[in-house]
Amino acid sequence: MAVDYTTHDGVAVITLNNPPVNGLGLSTRAGIVEGIERAQDDPAIKAIVLTGAGNAFSGGADITEFNTPKATQEPTLATVIKTVESSAKPVVAAIHSVAMGGGLELALGAHYRIAAPGAQIALPEVKLGILPGAGGTQRLPRAIGLEAALNMIVSGAPVMSQVLAHSGLFDELEGELAEAALAFARKAGAKEGPHPKVRERKIEHPNAEGFIQFARNSVAVLAKNFPAPLKCIDAVEAGVKIGFDKGLAFERECFVALVQTPESRALRHAFFGERAASKIPDVPADTPVREIRQVAVIGAGTMGGGIAMNFINVGIPVTLLETKQEALDRGLATIRKNYEASVKKGKLKPEALEERMALVTPTLSYDDLKNADLIVEAVFEELGVKEQVFKRLDEVAKSGAILASNTSTLDVDKIAAFTKRPQDVVGMHFFSPANVMKLLEVVRGKQTAKDVLATVMKLAKKIRKTAVVSGVCDGFIGNRMIEQYIRQALFMLEEGALPAQVDRAIEKFGFAMGPFRMSDLAGNDIGWAIRKRRYHEYPEMHYSKIADRLCETGRFGQKTGGGWYDYKAGDRTAHPSKVVDDMIVAYSKETNTERRKISDEEIVERLVFALVNEGAKILEEGIASKASDIDMVYLTGYGFPLYRGGPMLYADTVGLYNVERAIRRYASRPNGDAWQLAPRIAELAAQGRGFNG
Repeated sequence: MAVDYTTHDGVAVITLNNPPVNGLGLSTRAGIVEGIERAQDDPAIKAIVLTGAGNAFSGGADITEFNTPKATQEPTLATVIKTVESSAKPVVAAIHSVAMGGGLELALGAHYRIAAPGAQIALPEVKLGILPGAGGTQRLPRAIGLEAALNMIVSGAPVMSQVLAHSGLFDELEGELAEAALAFARKAGAKEGPHPKVRERKIEHPNAEGFIQFARNSVAVLAKNFPAPLKCIDAVEAGVKIGFDKGLAFERECFVALVQTPESRALRHAFFGERAASKIPDVPADTPVREIRQVAVIGAGTMGGGIAMNFINVGIPVTLLETKQEALDRGLATIRKNYEASVKKGKLKPEALEERMALVTPTLSYDDLKNADLIVEAVFEELGVKEQVFKRLDEVAKSGAILASNTSTLDVDKIAAFTKRPQDVVGMHFFSPANVMKLLEVVRGKQTAKDVLATVMKLAKKIRKTAVVSGVCDGFIGNRMIEQYIRQALFMLEEGALPAQVDRAIEKFGFAMGPFRMSDLAGNDIGWAIRKRRYHEYPEMHYSKIADRLCETGRFGQKTGGGWYDYKAGDRTAHPSKVVDDMIVAYSKETNTERRKISDEEIVERLVFALVNEGAKILEEGIASKASDIDMVYLTGYGFPLYRGGPMLYADTVGLYNVERAIRRYASRPNGDAWQLAPRIAELAAQGRGFNG
């Protein structure tokens, strides 16, 4: 049963029991209505307590019912709340742990609310590109005031119950919630009705119109690509101006309209995609995991230090290995400097800095890694160097230790073969800066054990990473796709574009950074080294050599003061470079390429569809198990605009029929041999389907 019904000396207790967060699915909604009606019909019952079992009052909508008929089947949440609100016998919501979204809206429909300290209270719908659709924008301002409610609704951020103790939301804040709720209900049941309703309160504010306009101006700047925050303001304003009932109807109109927007679809896709990424088709959820009490990191450079911080931050001790004392000292100093920056910003207490630094044990000896449960290698990206490291690890690491490589492109199966325990080897590709970036590509080798995968995925959650599993191929998911993106960017330079135009077009589309600014930041020499390897390994592939020409002049990016752009000392602003622009034009002439005007639309299509086409091949080969995994890689690691949902969802939005036509068109033009249409795109387009169904 999704709802339990018990009685306690004249009080009916209706307990939501739908783990893990008492989601308000159809059976739960029906159970609440049934419980309220049962209590109404029992003359011995004088009052009702509504609460939640386990670790939540209610986390809101049941996400398993999203986009299914059950989500809108009666009784809807609005019907449930109306039933609660119109109960002749007082209903007391006993709130603990979590009351979010529809859970908070349900509580607002009760006549009284008692909360336990430490409960998280929120209306987070805006994070899914929608707004509260069951009265949240109407009741919360009446409960806690216009300003506090609008801040909660527009941000979606949780607020602790004790912060709202005197806001008007709660009648009492009690530690012993169950007993307090029963006692309160008995007192309420002894009173004559009618009992108070939040809907009947007035929204008090000295200058509601002025505040709402101020909020609208602020939100318009911060959420320019997302319609939901402004619609939240519109709905709250409606409640102020036209009253509760008309405001409720307007809220519903806004909700229905927002659900249909591509931005909401993208945000919901990202929400579900993050959860789906942790599910591996052939690794059951109950797979036993290995215990990770101690971690070792090899390499104290930028990546190694950042990787170490992830584990230190959650209290896992780290042994940090380097080959030279000065490199070790430099790495420790960088870690300390990063924490000091957090202290200055008020994000970390000074004593916490020392506690974290105490968790790092520096060493120059491999022998000190013998007790580590997980060892992450973060050394130079060259197979020979990896070979030396993993052969040494095979000698010193204890049995059952997980051996992970932070490689971004190299063959994890070859790395595993350097050991006598390939089942314990896995790729853990962190993104730079590793202590900040959310993405972790978990690379599964042919022999990687299932419990190793399960352990790493669980650990990723602990260190607050979005982990996506990739099979073994050159570049895995992210870098394999970005190579085709960069290839197209370079071809467009040859054909008539300049770096600033390409970057401007894709940044206007929503990317955090265009390909040329990105290359300058990462270091053009890194891409150069990868291309040299590609030329040797894939001689049949057609590459533009224009970036090599740039690197031959020593323009490696920000670190050398010049790359595709010019930079001033101490300033990361990218200034278009006449020297580079002239070099590009000269290169076109040298290669007999006639330059032409390239539109921003073509730039965006070629860059994004290059990602989509390679992503489709990755799906065909089983490197990624689902399209949403590819989107999560690009949303969390490569700056793809969140409101577009990732390259594969964007392709679905455009329509694969249109994507196919565009790719075939570009394949017939100069440099067209870089476009080999993925069969998956043609198949799905012919069926009128998308990557996501």
